[in-house]
Order: sequence, then structure tokens, then C-alpha cells
Amino acid sequence: MDGYGFSGDMFGGRPVLGEDRSVMARMQKKFWKTKQVLIKATGKKEDEHLVASDADLDAKLEFFRSIQSTCTELLKVIEKYQQRITRLSQEENELGLFLRFQAEQDKTKAGSMMDATSKALCSSAKQRLALCPPLQRLEQEVETFRRRAIADTLLTVGNMEKARTEYRGALLWMKDVSQELDPDTYKQLEKFRKVQAQVRGTKVHFEKLKNDVCQKVDMLGASRCNMLSHSLCTYQTTLLQFWEKTAHIMSAIHEAFKGYVPYHFTTLKELRDPLEQLREEEVSEIRQDKEKPTTLDK
Repeated sequence: MDGYGFSGDMFGGRPVLGEDRSVMARMQKKFWKTKQVLIKATGKKEDEHLVASDADLDAKLEFFRSIQSTCTELLKVIEKYQQRITRLSQEENELGLFLRFQAEQDKTKAGSMMDATSKALCSSAKQRLALCPPLQRLEQEVETFRRRAIADTLLTVGNMEKARTEYRGALLWMKDVSQELDPDTYKQLEKFRKVQAQVRGTKVHFEKLKNDVCQKVDMLGASRCNMLSHSLCTYQTTLLQFWEKTAHIMSAIHEAFKGYVPYHFTTLKELRDPLEQLREEEVSEIRQDKEKPTTLDK
């Protein structure tokens, strides 16, 4: 059955004529296709049965758009993450070098602690950079996935949307013709058959592309899961090794210096000139002397 319940062998099983190639037929086809485009662009309500019939397709398209947007965002996040890892390693290494320089000038226990901490920081900074290769590999795979698989599916989706517009435009055309159909008029009957043939042809083309889109989106989702599982597993293993080594080094430092009495520091809230402080104290004493009651006052 076609979109509005007209079978292919109605009207006594007479053969359906092929698509009319005349200028008028092409103009009518273009008109109804354009009208369908305007209906979709303006957001006007379409036939609820048609919309319901494409519910599965629209769900697949929503899933495809989610894959498309999340892959783009993932690429941005990976790039920022690599930049921040590199920057953090640089800062950590600089702090380690600074502590090493200070330890060379300090021969006390504090110097020994600074020297051990500097070695731990420099080692941690070097090992943190090992996270970059698996992230670069992940970035390359996501970019290839976006450039090839998503782009190929997007092309099929575009072709499907064109076929859907043509199919729904043909349905609008057939609906308009059927409202004026007079079974006793041969000319109108032949015109309806031509439009019906147009609907049938566009529907077959649309259904084929619809199935292609659904299959490609399903494969796209499965491919993305496999890609991320493989790439993130490598990154996770590298990250785990980094934290295990870093935690081992920091724990060794903590154990080595356990029991040392920590330094007590006094924080100065402000810095003042000693001479200025003496002047203020003298002025305060003079003011107190003036405020004392004298014998005459008594």
C-alpha cells in the first residue's frame, strides 16, 4: 500500500504509465517538492501518520547527531588536556630544579628534604609526559573516525533527506489530485495514475536510503564503542602506571623523613620601619603623660 492507501493494481489492474517527462509534469513535481521543503522549514504540522511512520528513523538521526557532536567535543577536550599535561609537567620540573638548587646551598636536614623532594618532582614531571602518546593516538583515531565514518554516514543522511522530501512532496501532489478525482473522467484518471506512479517510485527510493541510514548509524555506534574501548584502555593503563610510580616515590620520601620535628614559622602581617615604630611609642607615652591628672587639677 502507498502512503494514502492506494494499491498498485487498483482500477482493474490496468498498467501504470511511466513518469510523464513533459515540462508541465516536471514543474508540478518541483512545485510540490518545494512546498514540502517550505512546510518542513516553517515547522508546520505534517501528517501525523507520516511522522509516526518515520519515528524509528528520526530516533536514529538523533543518535547520529549525538555521535557527531560528541566526537567534535572530544577532539577539543583531548587537545586541551594534552596542553595542560605538558604545562603541568613543565611547572613541576621547574619546581624540582628550584628545590635542587636550594638544597645545594642548605646543608641542614631541610636541605636533604628539599633534595629528595626535587628528585621526586622531576621524576613525576618526566613520567607524566608518558600520558601524551596514548592521548595522541586517541586523537588520531577519533579524527579518522570523524573524517571517514561520520562523513560517509552524513552523505547518506543527506541523500535520504532529499528522497524523503521528494516522497512527501509526491504524497501532497497525489492528495491534491485525489480530491478532484472523477472516476468517470479518463483524463483525470490517467493523471492520478501518473502521480501514483511518481509516489511509488519516490517511496521505493526513500525506503532504500532509510534502511541504509539505519544500518550505517548502528554500525557507527558499534564502531565508536570499539574504538574508544581500545584507545582508552591503553591510556588507562599508562595513567595507572604513572600514579603507581609517583605514589611509590612520594611514600618513600614520607617514610624517610618521618619523625623529624617540623619548623615553626611566624608570619609577619606587615613590615614597618623600626625608627617609625619608636617614634610612635614616644608619642604615645607623651600623650599618656598629658592625660594624667596634675596636683592643680585635683
